[in-house]
Amino acid sequence: MEKKQGIGFFERYLTLWVTLCIIAGIAVGQWLPAIPQTLSKFEYANVSIPVAILIWLMIYPMMLKVDFQSVKNVSKRPKGIIVTCVTNWLIKPFTMFGIAYLFFYAIFKVFIPEDLAKEYLAGTVLLGAAPCTAMVFVWSHLTKGDAAYTLVQVAVNDLIILVAFAPIVALLLGVGGVTIPWDTLFLSVLLFVVIPLSAGGGCVKTLAQPFSIIYRPVIFSFVYAAFFSFIW
Repeated sequence: MEKKQGIGFFERYLTLWVTLCIIAGIAVGQWLPAIPQTLSKFEYANVSIPVAILIWLMIYPMMLKVDFQSVKNVSKRPKGIIVTCVTNWLIKPFTMFGIAYLFFYAIFKVFIPEDLAKEYLAGTVLLGAAPCTAMVFVWSHLTKGDAAYTLVQVAVNDLIILVAFAPIVALLLGVGGVTIPWDTLFLSVLLFVVIPLSAGGGCVKTLAQPFSIIYRPVIFSFVYAAFFSFIW
């Protein structure tokens, strides 16, 4: 009988590591503000270069797992795509708005000034209307998910965000003139999807067998370091 492999040490205590990274990040921002202030200066088209490097280090190993032959078979399993799109675009933005409005304008109304509450609400809506892309690959890897299917889900959401983001934000916030940073969107798709995917596919095709034995384990060792640094 084949023995099933359990989750690894880092996966088992992932909540603890994430919590420690968040605490460390807050501490650095509080007592060593020069560090985030310096890092924030390195950006292009509103994309932080240090954050981009960390995200790339997280995504690239995930792209190495993509079986390009199986991508064409994703259409045979539309349920996951449908669930993802419905959740991201018909449920999540509106529930985020409802929860934020409840807490900022009702439960914590006494503690939060109205102007600050509006800013918090705007940030929550922007977050809720923009589905995650980079971290999806990391969670897929941690749960041993289908890399090809994950890639298609991310690609579909990247296309939808180009046409659905502004109308949803305008609807929820009542702002008619929402300006979409097209340069940031296109640069993000290029950096976090196109380039890692092309590089991953090229490495798999070029290195072949040596890739599986030597290169791939080394690259995957960077995933956790980049992941925790990104949270920090």
